[in-house]
Amino acid sequence: MAYILENKKGRRLIRLNTDDIINIVREYQLITNGAVSYEQTRKLLNAAQLFLPEDMI
Repeated sequence: MAYILENKKGRRLIRLNTDDIINIVREYQLITNGAVSYEQTRKLLNAAQLFLPEDMI
């Protein structure tokens, strides 16, 4: 599960565990499967919605 960490300057960091990273890579591979160029990959990723669960700590 992803955790949002806020520092004193108001900037947020997202802490990811191994499963979160593997899920992101898996979704990236599914979305960009068949893309043959950088531009096409960017278009596919811009059209996709990726979500991460979050918990405030």
